[in-house]
Amino acid sequence: MNDKMSRQTVLVVDDASNNIAIFSNILSPKYRVKAAKNGSKALQIAFETIPDIILLDIMMPEMDGYEVCRKLKQDPRTRNIPIIFVTAMVNVEDEAHGFEIGAVDYITKPVSPPIVLARVKTHLQLYDQNRSLEEKVRRRTTELDNSRREIIRRLGRAAEYKDNETGMHVIRMSYYSHIIAKGIGMNEVETDLILNATPMHDIGKIGIPDIILLKAGKLDEHERKIIQKHCEFGAEIIGKHDNPLLQMAYSVALTHHEKWNGKGYPHGLKGEDIPLEGRIVAIADVFDALTSERTYKKAWPVEKAVALILEESGQHFDPALVTVFMDNLESILEVKDQHAEKE
Repeated sequence: MNDKMSRQTVLVVDDASNNIAIFSNILSPKYRVKAAKNGSKALQIAFETIPDIILLDIMMPEMDGYEVCRKLKQDPRTRNIPIIFVTAMVNVEDEAHGFEIGAVDYITKPVSPPIVLARVKTHLQLYDQNRSLEEKVRRRTTELDNSRREIIRRLGRAAEYKDNETGMHVIRMSYYSHIIAKGIGMNEVETDLILNATPMHDIGKIGIPDIILLKAGKLDEHERKIIQKHCEFGAEIIGKHDNPLLQMAYSVALTHHEKWNGKGYPHGLKGEDIPLEGRIVAIADVFDALTSERTYKKAWPVEKAVALILEESGQHFDPALVTVFMDNLESILEVKDQHAEKE
């Protein structure tokens, strides 16, 4: 890499041209130097080029250095850039105010070249160390999030091995849930949580005896009550956590069989007392179950399954979500085709 291109950038902000020239002479042998003669120009340069450090005069017309500093610290693009105030103001109150609003150091005028170089070098090194640490933390956080998501997916598949369904069921209904969530305007973070939490919806079936879970015929009342316990078992398996993804998985496992009219299980919740994620997954889960073949039934035609979803609007399902489901049916059917069962 060209040495000039690899140099770190120092933005010098001062309304006096001679002061800018002094700093440029001191710093240009080691750094790329950009200059601004007022606060507005300084902000424009900082937002466009993101310098590595800023030397900022305090006493400037129109917008003083304190105001420039405040604006830089309020913007996520520039809030971490080290700012050194350069000023003839040397009283304790002024220094305290500068540190309070985010400056890292002061250099007093008239400046000493060795002091300028030493302070800039020190704060650039600290800034580099902080950025390196932040990047390591970001990478580690991403790795942990990815591991968490993969564990959830794997546990979701484990439940399918116990059941007479397939792993494709959890994939399809997760994408259906994601489409519905996007359709009601949930933000990207929330829709991502829905997508990654829903594979755990039936994890509680691990706790249901095989003789009931795999029964080919119709369940009797006692057997039905036992299989309904899979919601509570699932919530117990996942547990309560501070992590948003696991919180979502817990809620989905516990509430995806609740019904809008209050006749679902395990707690008979009604209407909007059912968490939104539970209401979303209820539609996605039923639609995929109806349109998938099982050992105990043939797959329903899409038209028949859609008709039942519409019929149960306001009974089993949240009517507003049924409308969103219908509005996005084309996308849902594309997912169904893309993730069809392998022959």
